[in-house]
Amino acid sequence: MTVPAGRTRTARIERATGETKVLVELDLDGTAAADISTGIGFFDHMLHQIARHGGFGLTVHTVGDLEVDAHHTIEDTSLALGAAFAEALGDKKGIRRYGQAVIPLDEVLVQAAVDLSGRPYVVHDEPLDLAPTIGGVYPTTMTRHIWESFGHAAKVTLHVSVLRAARPGQRPDAHHVVETQFKAVARALREAVAPDPRAAGAVPSTKGVL
Repeated sequence: MTVPAGRTRTARIERATGETKVLVELDLDGTAAADISTGIGFFDHMLHQIARHGGFGLTVHTVGDLEVDAHHTIEDTSLALGAAFAEALGDKKGIRRYGQAVIPLDEVLVQAAVDLSGRPYVVHDEPLDLAPTIGGVYPTTMTRHIWESFGHAAKVTLHVSVLRAARPGQRPDAHHVVETQFKAVARALREAVAPDPRAAGAVPSTKGVL
């Protein structure tokens, strides 16, 4: 991957509320190194998927009101992560803009497509019969909210669809279903943020701005 001389695609976002304190550091051209701690083990595992499969350097440190529940911690972390992507992308000159991935994990198949459009819009389809929690702390209903929060803050169009969730006659494995979504989104983002050698440093839009 080649980045135009003089440009660094990094961001540091700090978000503090009465419910959470979040630090996110992102390097779009990093080495997939990750330092992640949110207090929610499964969520940490998912953010590691973003770093590893996106090829991003990622630090996430969140302290939240887990004595209430996981909602605020997950939501605010996702908002900060989206804001970091928006900041790191800058003017978006010379990027591919679009990315897509179809990712399998055993019996699960997920498709993700992203447009770094500057227009927040999220479509998310997953089974309704997932187990209510993973690891006893992560509510599976939060996955949609993660993508909505991330997409809004990053100002991207994001579609995530679970194409196959389980073997016929079996209940979906919630861990597999959610993890595959994170891997697919990471791979789609990796493609979208990559420099396009044919773009000649231009913004990939007929409007001239994204």
